[in-house]
Amino acid sequence: MALETLKGVVEIGGFKLVDMNKMAVIFPEHFNAESGQMDWEWFEKEIRPNHFIYVRHDKNSLTFNIQNGPIKENGVNGCQVDTLIHTARIIIAELNKKFPCRENSVAITKLDESIMWLEKRTKDREKRNVEGTSQA
Repeated sequence: MALETLKGVVEIGGFKLVDMNKMAVIFPEHFNAESGQMDWEWFEKEIRPNHFIYVRHDKNSLTFNIQNGPIKENGVNGCQVDTLIHTARIIIAELNKKFPCRENSVAITKLDESIMWLEKRTKDREKRNVEGTSQA
């Protein structure tokens, strides 16, 4: 039920959400017509390096590739941990629309607060010219 809240979401934290259930429709040339099997070499070469959030509604599965190393040193190769927080906020906020309660509202507030502190940290690092590096 929780992942139903992501239906229609196309981007989270600036990262495109890849709906794995739609891949065969969008890229039929990369799927075996008989078995439905995806060409995984193509996926690893063309899709995974450029997209970092994957959802499979049929399996109730959500997967993230997390950034490995500083961006200035390694380039963007995954999403940040704050993307997970944004995702949790979306899920809880949508669930709260269906099942409103104080606890959900407080959780949403705390996730907003977490996002605010991480944004503050980023701005501080940018001012010190160390954002995207291994420097403290």
